Amino acid sequence: YQPSHAPHSGRQPVHTPRGGPTHPNDSQLWPHLFRSLSRLLSQLHDRDTRRPFTPPGHWLSTTVRLPGPMETLCSVYKALQYGCQCFPADNLSKASVSLSAHNKRLLTILTEIPFMVAFEERVIIFRDILQADIIESQGELRGFNLGPTIRLYVRRNFIYEDAFDKLSLSNEPNLRKRFSVQLANEFGLDEAGVDGGGLFREFLTVLLREGFNPNRGLFLQTGQGLLYPNPAARRVLGEGYLDHYFFLGRILGKALYENLLVELPLANFFLCKLLSQHPSGDVDIQLLESLDAELYRNLIYLKSFKGDVTSLSLDFSIVVEEFGQTREVELVENAKDVPVTNDNKIKYIYLLSDYKLNRQMRHQAVAFRCGLSDVINLQWLHMFSATELQILIGGADRPIDIRDLKKHTNYSGGYTETHPTIRLFWEIVSAFSDHQMRCLLMFVTCCSRPPLLGFKELQPPFCIHSAGSDDRLPSASTCMNLLKLPSLNDADLLKQRLLYAIESGAGFELS
Repeated sequence: YQPSHAPHSGRQPVHTPRGGPTHPNDSQLWPHLFRSLSRLLSQLHDRDTRRPFTPPGHWLSTTVRLPGPMETLCSVYKALQYGCQCFPADNLSKASVSLSAHNKRLLTILTEIPFMVAFEERVIIFRDILQADIIESQGELRGFNLGPTIRLYVRRNFIYEDAFDKLSLSNEPNLRKRFSVQLANEFGLDEAGVDGGGLFREFLTVLLREGFNPNRGLFLQTGQGLLYPNPAARRVLGEGYLDHYFFLGRILGKALYENLLVELPLANFFLCKLLSQHPSGDVDIQLLESLDAELYRNLIYLKSFKGDVTSLSLDFSIVVEEFGQTREVELVENAKDVPVTNDNKIKYIYLLSDYKLNRQMRHQAVAFRCGLSDVINLQWLHMFSATELQILIGGADRPIDIRDLKKHTNYSGGYTETHPTIRLFWEIVSAFSDHQMRCLLMFVTCCSRPPLLGFKELQPPFCIHSAGSDDRLPSASTCMNLLKLPSLNDADLLKQRLLYAIESGAGFELS
């Protein structure tokens, strides 16, 4: 927009080919204007995410056309790889990235206002970016178990301890390489199974589950059961506690890098820290509700309190409880002598919220984010919101679509879609509870949640293979997403054996 009657500034306008009046410093003005407007749009979108006030699909643009896969990999990928943005324009030239005018607009949208593009489409771009990087890091022969490889031998009962030692930054500086994992059981014997990808997925899933387990002391749970860094972790693990956060950040980055879904319900404010543009990862105090809903309500009450705040007998100190012991934290100097009044209550609310969300766990969050960025370029993740990042990490928490699974299932070893055993199998599975269905998916694919874009993107495809004799239990090759199902014509017996197999938790030992 350009005003038709702008006040004369004393400068001579420079006429462009279109005839629009402009000035020599417009190259700085328009990027600044765009940034300001995009920041305003982002704030409105964030507000709509927390407290919806627009209809579904309101933010999506119908005019944004995504480029084809090759164009994405050759241009937009390179720009995002270098963390480029189109404003200022010299960012692109510094990285020696050549983009078409259309792709410059697309890059601008992805970096500044990504919510205008449908989540599924952004996931496709993200996957293309990762696939290109994987080819660079692991080589084109990775599918044949060749190329740069990190070989791991870990004890199942000590997965976290062994992995923390062997996958440290000094031992393995590049976690983008392919992993080859060998697990040892509780007796010290090698577990059955050659790692074609399945053992790695099981290893990574168990490792993350162990690392984020609140009993380990690195993470705590909110009232809603969501995970966030433990502010008192140093008292649990000593001086090297930040190394554990850096390590877990790298491992979560590896899971994202390999397109592995892991069920880690992370607190929204912590996800926002991972996506924060601020060097320290500090987030807005309005996210306090996702950490402590009761404290948030109390502070909202204080903000709108109509009486004399001094009657509440508050001062600028707070009491923090750690492992059954309490200590006092000063929000300002000589906090006990500074009462909270009507005049300074907003300052008190801000300082208390900032302490809870940022100050008390700043070092942990920064270390975790540094570990994450060691594997995943954070610029790639900035096209997603905190809620969408949670879906990228753990998948959408929705029921498993059995019809979609059946539609994209292959058969081998003599089985076909019309085989009597296969017909019985789908009849039994169709009656499974959600928990049983997730156990089946975990048993075959090492993940209890469906792929983000449906089972059509599961690679290799879900497959049911004839295990032959009817005296065997069902087993699985998770590296191939392969269910080995014995030929049975008795529905009750097939269901009994199938449930025993998927609920036993025996891993590769069952085979």
